[in-house]
Amino acid sequence: MLTELETLRSLARGALQNLEAHRQRIDDLNVYPVPDGDTGTNLVLTLRKIVETIEHTTDGDRAAVAREISQAALKAAKGNSGVILSQIVRGGSEVLGQAEQFNSSVLRDAFRGASDAAYRAVERVGAVEGTIVTVMREMAEEVENDDHADLSPRQLLRRALTRGEDALARTPEMLDVLRHAGVVDAGGAGLVEIVRGVTFAAEGEDIPAAPVRGDAIAVEAIHQELSRYRYCTGFVLEGVGLDPDRLESALKVLGDSLLIVGDAETLKVHVHTDDPGAALSTATALGVIDEVEIANMHAQTAAREERLQHGASALPLPELETGVVAISHGPGNRRLFEGENAVVVEGGQTANPSVGEIIDAIEAMSATSVVILPNNSNAILAAEEAAKQTSKQVRIVPSRSVQAGLAAIMAYVSTNSLEENERQMLEALGGVATGELTVASRNAELDGVHVREGAYLGLVDGTVVACDDDFSDVAMSIVDLVMDGERAHLDIIRGEGAPSLDELLQAIRRRYPEVDIETHDGGQPHYPLLLVAE
Repeated sequence: MLTELETLRSLARGALQNLEAHRQRIDDLNVYPVPDGDTGTNLVLTLRKIVETIEHTTDGDRAAVAREISQAALKAAKGNSGVILSQIVRGGSEVLGQAEQFNSSVLRDAFRGASDAAYRAVERVGAVEGTIVTVMREMAEEVENDDHADLSPRQLLRRALTRGEDALARTPEMLDVLRHAGVVDAGGAGLVEIVRGVTFAAEGEDIPAAPVRGDAIAVEAIHQELSRYRYCTGFVLEGVGLDPDRLESALKVLGDSLLIVGDAETLKVHVHTDDPGAALSTATALGVIDEVEIANMHAQTAAREERLQHGASALPLPELETGVVAISHGPGNRRLFEGENAVVVEGGQTANPSVGEIIDAIEAMSATSVVILPNNSNAILAAEEAAKQTSKQVRIVPSRSVQAGLAAIMAYVSTNSLEENERQMLEALGGVATGELTVASRNAELDGVHVREGAYLGLVDGTVVACDDDFSDVAMSIVDLVMDGERAHLDIIRGEGAPSLDELLQAIRRRYPEVDIETHDGGQPHYPLLLVAE
């Protein structure tokens, strides 16, 4: 069974992966408070740092982890939207950190804490409805609805997502600039995609691996008035006894869109101004500044117009930090790996790929760092040789079966470093049990089992465990062994020649009612069933 921290990491990865896929679309929606076209990017950069903190923390104390996340969110916040997101994350994590256990009641409190924190972040300048704060508030109200009192946390997440989508669709009714441009609020759109990613991860659904293109942006949304001020300025101020009111009084005469959040020791500041130097000088009189970022919003607005006028479809896809090459056989398995952003090299049992084919796949990726999943013992040497013959940084995660490779790639995050991906994928690989069902090609005595030619043969982690003419009996023998211990999830991949799985699935659900079961059509030859338990 997954630990709390492992579950948190999985949910955070889902949020980031889904937001990454929608980043360009959200940038294109960005017309408020200024049309600088960076809301999606700022949200992604903010969330990346939050996810990195969750990935690297080793603290077992829930409250300590919450504090780490809150501090990371505060310091990492990019832009107006990122600052508000940091407070949403902070408000929710503080509630979760204080809870003795996680349940639906705690989730409701976390949504309320997140919403209240979002409104506190903008209380100095006044909350503008029709923005990210509205979407957050309506999601909190939805999970607090008395009609949902008996729902599970997963069901509440789904309800929150549905309400968030509805609130987002109504943002143009609340904010004139959105209505005139014919778009929804970009910050609210980003928040919805974050919650969607969390919901997908919680429910085990597929998350987009490639960028999602939005509908064409109307000309009204492309040509927007420039911001009164030129520079978007952000920084962290650290000190003792910091007074946000005093800082606000000094900075508000320099510009607008001023946000100051944090505490007496650390403040995150965001302001639009024509004099970033004056803003920084004002802050250094009160403490030490760090994480300084200054962006020319007029140049960003011009770049956004140019991009949208020429069509987003002409833009190159963003480069990956780390890519994945997976060796696999079967059209369904290919789709599963490609759905996780892998480049697939055809190969498997009795059909090993050449070194050249693996090198071609490595070189075809935009990433300068690549992980290889051999997915077969016989392909590991070819993968190792290919790694030696490319200038790219390559690590091999030694998956010895397709199903093991699929478990490993679930831990892959395209925006993480090569080293981090290797570590996470190796951890995932070490936490699974794999099984396979094939047809015996000869009579033999293997691992103490009498094997008869033509009978179904069951293996678990490469060891023969059963042989019989009855498909379901052999399959259940495999299931019982891979499910030994605390396993919460079972994937079953159907290959060529597999009979109907209805009877088998009913038997598994009767014996393991608490286990999540997913079935896929892999289409692999020689192995009617592949199984992996996590």
